[in-house]
Amino acid sequence: MRAALRIGAALTPTPRRASRARMTRTRPPFLDGLIASLPIAMGYFPIAFSFGVAATQAGFTGLEAFALSLLIYAGASQFLALALLSSGAPVLVSAFTLIAMNLRHVLYGPALMREAGAGQSKRHAWAWAWGLTDEVFGQALGALARGQRFSEGYMFGLGLGAYASWLSGTLVGAVAGGGALEGWPAVSAGLGFMLPALFLALLLSILSRRQLPVVAVAGAVTVAVTLAISATSGILLGMLAGAVAGLVRR
Repeated sequence: MRAALRIGAALTPTPRRASRARMTRTRPPFLDGLIASLPIAMGYFPIAFSFGVAATQAGFTGLEAFALSLLIYAGASQFLALALLSSGAPVLVSAFTLIAMNLRHVLYGPALMREAGAGQSKRHAWAWAWGLTDEVFGQALGALARGQRFSEGYMFGLGLGAYASWLSGTLVGAVAGGGALEGWPAVSAGLGFMLPALFLALLLSILSRRQLPVVAVAGAVTVAVTLAISATSGILLGMLAGAVAGLVRR
């Protein structure tokens, strides 16, 4: 009996042992966010590379291409910005078009805060919200749906990993020059599909049966309006239709 008690005492962690075990078993939330950003970063780099190549093809310098990614950081909207600016569209028209196309991002922060629940720190939301792209939002929402606790450190790591990949991809593409993909038409065509495919994969990972009608309404309106009017109108009206459908179901 005494031997069993000694063995039990040896196996029972003391406060020092317990704290040491916690230190070795847990990672900082920022590092967790960086690791979680790897799938997004792997998808972002080739698309950003394609953008850097397209920007130099359109007559922009490497520095200008990098500045577009640094300041706008809007994925597909940057390709639209290239088309508008290279076609001679006024800067204000281009700016308002991009703002209208990306209005959906205004909803991402409040949606995450609602899922995170009360009592969570929001002191630095003004900083990590800069990194809330479609894919980063989808990854963060999926983590919360799987029971992970909200952490601003996690959001910083997640956003920084994706942002760094986008910037580095743009830089490499701009340095490679406008002719980098001329001999690879299949690769060039495939790169254009990677961004929506990545977001679709993240969406499907958190989709529930209860959300299917809302997603179906938003998707149908987006496709219909895009075919009838324009892609920008389709995104905006699809977003509004999905929000209304969600409120009706609630």
